[in-house]
Order: sequence, then C-alpha cells, then structure tokens
Amino acid sequence: MAGKKVRKQTRSDKEAYIMILPAYLIFTIFILVPIGMVLFYSLTDFNMYQIPAFLGLKNYSKLFHDSEFLASVGNTLLYTAVTLTIQLVLGLLLAVLLYRESRAVPFFRTALYMPNIMSMVCVSMVWLWLYNPNFGLLNSFLKLIGIPAQQWLINPNQAMLCIIIIGIWKNCGYSMVIFLGGLTGIPQSLYEAAELDGAGVFHKFLYITWPMLYPTTFFLLVTGIVNSFAVFEQVNIMTNGGPLNRTTTIVHQIYRRGFLEFKMGYASAMAVLLLVFSLIVTMMVFKFGNKGQDVDVS
Repeated sequence: MAGKKVRKQTRSDKEAYIMILPAYLIFTIFILVPIGMVLFYSLTDFNMYQIPAFLGLKNYSKLFHDSEFLASVGNTLLYTAVTLTIQLVLGLLLAVLLYRESRAVPFFRTALYMPNIMSMVCVSMVWLWLYNPNFGLLNSFLKLIGIPAQQWLINPNQAMLCIIIIGIWKNCGYSMVIFLGGLTGIPQSLYEAAELDGAGVFHKFLYITWPMLYPTTFFLLVTGIVNSFAVFEQVNIMTNGGPLNRTTTIVHQIYRRGFLEFKMGYASAMAVLLLVFSLIVTMMVFKFGNKGQDVDVS
C-alpha cells in the first residue's frame, strides 16, 4: 500500500515538473542566458563586427572616469528622488480624497489612472507638443498671462524638470490605485475607536492610516525605484540626453553606447551595474517587505 502511494506521488511530481517546464525554459532562454551573455560581454571589447577580446575589468574601471556616464548616474538619481517622492505624496493624497462613496468618484479615479496605461512613446509625443517653444500649449498660456515663452526642453536648467513632470503625471494614478487598495484593508473599527477617544482627522491619519499603509508604501517605493532607474523613452524621444547631458540617464547611455556607437562590451558593463542595483533592491524587498504586516488589529 505504501509502495503504491510512493509511486503515485512520484508520478504526480513528474507531472508537476512537466507542467512547469515551459515556464522554466522561457525563463532560462530569455532571462538567464541573456544575463550570462551580458556578464561575459562586459569583460570584452565586443562591437558586433569582430570576435571579442577579453579585457577583464577595464570596462568597469573606465566607467568611473566617463563624465557622460557619471552625469547619467546623477541625473537618474535626481529623477528617481524627485519623481518618486512627489508621486507617492500625491498618490496618497488623491487616494485619501477619493476613498469615499460618491457618483463622481469613479470618474475621477479612472481619469487619474488613464495616463498610466498609455504608452510612454505616445505620452512623450503629446508632451513634446505641449513643450514646443513656438506653438506649444504651455507657452501659449504663458503669453496670455504676460509671461515670456520658455525654451522648455532646450534650457539646461529646465529640461530635467520637464522630464520629471511627465514621470509624475503618468505614474501618479498608479500610486493612487495601490494606496486605495491599501486603504480598503484598514479595519473601520480602528477609526471608530479613535473617534470615541476624540481623535480628529489629522490624528487618525497620523496614527492609523499612515502606519497601516507602511507595507503599501514600501512596495511602491521599491518598485518605483526600479522603474525610475529604467527611465528611457521620454529622454530618448524628447531630449536625446541633452542639453549638455542634463537629461541623459543610465539606460539612455546603454542605448547610445551599445546601439549607436556599437560598443557592446562597454554598454554591457553599464547594464551589469544596473542589474546589480536591481538585485540589491530585490533583496531589500525580501528582507523588509513583510515589515508592518504583523500589526495587531484585534
């Protein structure tokens, strides 16, 4: 009898492995193998036209003396810090304001979330028209109120701000929706008990809403950092990294060095550094992701 159970369990295990085999094959072919190739090419002078020669860590040491790459790191950090901070604050504020029963609420939720489902290429083209210095809608509005037209994407002091505004506008609705999901998980009994103790709106938000939304905030923070470090489309379409490298980012530098200058080995070294950062953030998720989940609400 025991032998039959063992054979049945073994057969079930084999069937399970066969069912998940396609997923593992896809993961291996399209993720693990490319990662391995990038790691290898980052140690060579691969340029797509000749057999790569082994360079060791020369590509990595060169990165720390590359002014354009260092500028891209600074720009990416600036974009991430400003965009993510404002995006989370606005997303939380909108979620709190729209967490109520009203006929108009679904409309505003949908309208605010719509930019998130749009292609960044389409968004960039629309904002490229808005920022046009000659006939753009923004400059037309400024002229109506007596303010001189601005060279939005040409001015080195304004270009990155324009890119940041696009990122906030597109992703703010996503943060709002995730925060709304977190708000639905907060027991109403906590607010009722706080009202009995005389707590006001501010105190309820400070001592109930915000602590209970910590896991949601942490999730948005981690995923937002990873996504912000991959910013590329709007930069490539609207400014091409200019003016004066004020808007170039890490992924934009990878694209330029790899697909325009054909320095695949050097671009692979940049990609590896980006991969290392992503791995660090992923490990942070596993280490701190459950923090705040053990709140006792009984």
